[in-house]
Amino acid sequence: MRGEAAVNEDAPLWRPSPETVEQSNMTRFARRAAAVAGKEFPDYETLHQWSIADPGAFWSEVWRFANIQASRPADTAVRHLERFPSAVWFPGARLNYAENLLRFQDEQPALIAYQESGERSEISYAELRRRSTALAGRLKALGIGPGDRVAGWLPNGIEAVVAMLATTTLGGVWSSCSPDFGVEGALDRFGQIEPKALVAADGYRYAGKTFDIRAKVKRVLERTPSIEHLIWAPFLSTATDGLALNALLDGPSAAFEQLDFNHPLYILYSSGTTGKPKCIVHGAGGTLLQHAKEHRLHLDLRRADRLFFFTTCGWMMWNWLVSALATGCTLVLYDGSPFHPRPRTLWDMAEREGVTLFGTSPTYLRGMAKVGIAPKKIHRLHRLRTLLSTGAPLSDVGFRHIHQAIKEDLSIVSMTGGTDLISCFILGNPNLPVYAGELQCKGLGMAVEVWSEAGKPVAVGEKGELVCTRPFPSCPVAFWRDPKDEKFRNAYFGKFPGVWAQGDFAEVTESGGYVMHGRSDAVLNPGGVRIGTAEIYRQVERIEEVADAVCVGQERDGDVRVILFVVLRPGTTLDADLVERIKRTIRTGASPRHVPKEIIAVSDIPRTLSGKTAELAVREAIHGRPVKNTAALANPEALQAFQEDQS
Repeated sequence: MRGEAAVNEDAPLWRPSPETVEQSNMTRFARRAAAVAGKEFPDYETLHQWSIADPGAFWSEVWRFANIQASRPADTAVRHLERFPSAVWFPGARLNYAENLLRFQDEQPALIAYQESGERSEISYAELRRRSTALAGRLKALGIGPGDRVAGWLPNGIEAVVAMLATTTLGGVWSSCSPDFGVEGALDRFGQIEPKALVAADGYRYAGKTFDIRAKVKRVLERTPSIEHLIWAPFLSTATDGLALNALLDGPSAAFEQLDFNHPLYILYSSGTTGKPKCIVHGAGGTLLQHAKEHRLHLDLRRADRLFFFTTCGWMMWNWLVSALATGCTLVLYDGSPFHPRPRTLWDMAEREGVTLFGTSPTYLRGMAKVGIAPKKIHRLHRLRTLLSTGAPLSDVGFRHIHQAIKEDLSIVSMTGGTDLISCFILGNPNLPVYAGELQCKGLGMAVEVWSEAGKPVAVGEKGELVCTRPFPSCPVAFWRDPKDEKFRNAYFGKFPGVWAQGDFAEVTESGGYVMHGRSDAVLNPGGVRIGTAEIYRQVERIEEVADAVCVGQERDGDVRVILFVVLRPGTTLDADLVERIKRTIRTGASPRHVPKEIIAVSDIPRTLSGKTAELAVREAIHGRPVKNTAALANPEALQAFQEDQS
């Protein structure tokens, strides 16, 4: 037995069994760290304090624990620690990211990939290494080398992973987006980084429909003169001209280029709803080491595990997921609608494959509840031990629904961090209890605090800005085309010099966990009182008739009034009784100040291409201001309802 569910409202929702704690990677690591540090770590807090007080020793021990492969060891763990963000991690080390992910060369499945049609593909670690290094050899013959950018416009499948590993084998820089991006969305990203090669699908399937994207790809090719090579990955079995990916998977293997710890690995992008996306460059060593810590220690990931996360190639969780190959576990991939051909599709897959860690977003979990999916009634999920959630705050209602609908003996890991650090600030711990509505703990090596506007730590239970006060290895290497680092420093260090401000509104709880209250730039300020939008969403989730919602502040008469837009379930009308019930629920569960001035029904809510609610786009629209980059939205047509007069 891994743990036990809570029996009353005040107790933890779940706690690990003594056997689970004793056998966890976190416990093993703590004992090794204690021997290195020459001190005892009786609890997580003391271990965390050591990890930020002596980061050189801590990250060096993570390196050893994860068995990071390097052709040359570092001269030291870190230099210039007093300079944030200019600390230098593991100078002198030479390594290759792909080599660390491809260290296993046996017949254990590395990747199991599903399409929504039910088509299943599988590839072993040995075959993954063979294909990836063979493709690297072909790319090298095409002139791809260290520092060259290779873009992927691909579904989430084996092909995307192979193309990324081949690129990074050579020291190239990989950057990807999903095939549902429009031409302008792809150009806003790839057009900035000037890739030398583009690996593109001919199309994809979603919700039972087929989408041919060859014309879109060719338009991007015409407008991106840096692209010298177009490699097609056929998904629709349609004819394509030029190079075909399948034809490049045989041949001599390329060697793994040995590069500096901070050599560029990935370029990720901000959401871009207020302008062109920022191009965020992440280094190979920092990404590898941070993910190794999160996967092995915070998630207790091992070779026997099967890890699934519902993502696309356009969200940083894809990069995070793929790094788990370094643990030797099996990754389960899925591309398509999670509710097609039937609502239980992902859970059918999880049962069949024996998924042990299931990752998704609150958006999907709310969708499950909306259509009445209760996997524990119809699925055998005996191997499933952890549910991961990120992309938005998961409410206490969401936590409890997971136990009610999926499995009671289940650790729930709600995580926050993001594209900016390609990892997490706050996440899970296999040794700690789970409290409904709370993230378990700050990550090891992450000096996380919650500050007031004046730049001082706030008391337990008070809300403030989530910050990180000391350097960490997965801090971005740079922003693309930002030679003086001005945009980079303004993005994270402009609010508190020398301190990373994440842009999240948070609080520390009595139990030592964290509650996230939404983005700082979306915080409401009626009457001068700061209110996080997630505080309102938590209450609205309790209203059965409301399927989705977005809450924004509207400037009016020198103040801000709160407006709540709701999407109602079919057959429901926003009458006076429902309006009053929503307001009463918010007033009782939060406070009178949280009650919206107006509640308005809409048919849809704008979302980013990674599925996040586009609060800032809605805010701009209701003020009559242009939304600068609708190409960053998955459903820009939804903005029309908000651009109308909301007086």
